Amino acid sequence: MWFSKMIMVLIGLSTQHSKNTRQICKGMERPTCLSCPRMGISNLLNAKQVVTKIFEDYANTWHWILIGLVITMVLSLLFILLLRYIAGVLLWLIIFGVVGAIGYGIWHCFWEYSTLGMKPGSNITISDIGFQPDLAVYLNLSQTWLIFMCFLAVIEGIIVIVLIFLRKRICIAISLLKEGSRAIGNIMSTLFYPLVTFLLVTICIAYWAVTAVFLASSGDAIYKVTSPDGKCIYDNSTCNPTSNISKACPGSQCNFAFYGGESLYHKNILVFQICNLFAFLWLVNFSIALGQCTLAGAFASYYWALKKPDDIPPCPLFSSFSRAIRFHTGSLAFGSLILGSVQFIRIILEYLDHNLKGAQNNVAQFLLKCLKCCFWCLERFIKFLNRNAYIMIAIYGKNFYTSAREAFFLLMRNILRVAVLDKVTDFLLFLGKLLISGGVGALAFFFFTHKIPILQEHLPVLNYIWVPLTVTFGSYIVAQGFFNVYSMCVDTLFLCFCEDLERNDGSSSRPYFISPNLHQILRKGEDEPKL
Repeated sequence: MWFSKMIMVLIGLSTQHSKNTRQICKGMERPTCLSCPRMGISNLLNAKQVVTKIFEDYANTWHWILIGLVITMVLSLLFILLLRYIAGVLLWLIIFGVVGAIGYGIWHCFWEYSTLGMKPGSNITISDIGFQPDLAVYLNLSQTWLIFMCFLAVIEGIIVIVLIFLRKRICIAISLLKEGSRAIGNIMSTLFYPLVTFLLVTICIAYWAVTAVFLASSGDAIYKVTSPDGKCIYDNSTCNPTSNISKACPGSQCNFAFYGGESLYHKNILVFQICNLFAFLWLVNFSIALGQCTLAGAFASYYWALKKPDDIPPCPLFSSFSRAIRFHTGSLAFGSLILGSVQFIRIILEYLDHNLKGAQNNVAQFLLKCLKCCFWCLERFIKFLNRNAYIMIAIYGKNFYTSAREAFFLLMRNILRVAVLDKVTDFLLFLGKLLISGGVGALAFFFFTHKIPILQEHLPVLNYIWVPLTVTFGSYIVAQGFFNVYSMCVDTLFLCFCEDLERNDGSSSRPYFISPNLHQILRKGEDEPKL
């Protein structure tokens, strides 16, 4: 989980610095060890210079970053619109495009590896140079390109094997994607709903960050005595900044240490920070659940319209959003609470794992790894179950427990369709996201490294390559926002299709709501021999 990793980085900054300082000072004589704080200050100043240069790159290229994200948005929107008309051709082009792009990447990595291998100093490894803020340094190592080549080769092999075994199911999945394109084409407003989710999540992040900063800075400023040689008798004692401590200990200073106090509130700041973190997880998951339920309700109204698009109710997206807010808030909050609790436990396990890395108890580390694996699987299962439960909530309006139970058993009764049809569409959509974000990222890399002669005069020289990495990551986020709508549409139509087959028999009194062409293709796919 990306957020747990981010929390662990924030939590571990201070502890890791003190641990590194103790390791450096261990075994040193007292005068030598006194230089460790000065080493920390020097590293802090160097880090400040690096951060300043990185922000300078962002300040000089922010408009180009926005242009890259806009290009991603246009390509994603164009892709979804074209799926409605040329889904088969487009998806096969994407499949061969991804395979070809990764193949070119393997060749390029091999060429760079061979070229750098003939230069002096080619035997230098990544471990020899350690961490460098300038990531371009790693691109001058042959080992880096060897790692890239091996990684891309593994990815290429996995994709080719999956395509070989799922070649027949891909044709059936394309038909389901076509139906999803028709649904989105009739409810175009759904493509822009991710902006609402993004706004809600941004508000949650801002609320969490502001609250965390206020909690961390609440209380009175505490000052401590620091001396250059550590021989002052008042060293590390609380002091008043207006006092003249240098008279008692020459060279000593009264410096700010932290915000705090001795009250009950200040002693329980950590408890409030933990509660703030849990509330943040709950609110973020609720915002995502609200979006899933809203989109599911809109696409369900399309599926259960007997004559499409004439029977589709007006403003289906707004109507679904209103129903979710008015009737389903409690169910969405309960599902978000369950998921947020599991994510919170995972963060605690990450924290324990971070602190036990230097421990010698192998049994404890093994048990911790097992717990992390189990809760990762549990989180994935709950996300899958919640997603389908929200679809059933949007269709029938029942509570969370009933909807989750009905969705689970409906999927179990159609487990073969879930395994070979619904997941194939997810794989195809993933390839689409990979091609768009990877293409824009590659274009950004060649553009910002001045390997494209056009517009080179207008581009500033970057200090680091964080800008093209930001464009690549941002492009994937933007593409994921559009493709998540499409994925939610396919999942909703798939669950409605399974429900439709069980409720109706195709007679005049109980007709199928699915389009005849799609129904014929899906039923034909079921009669084929299973791979």
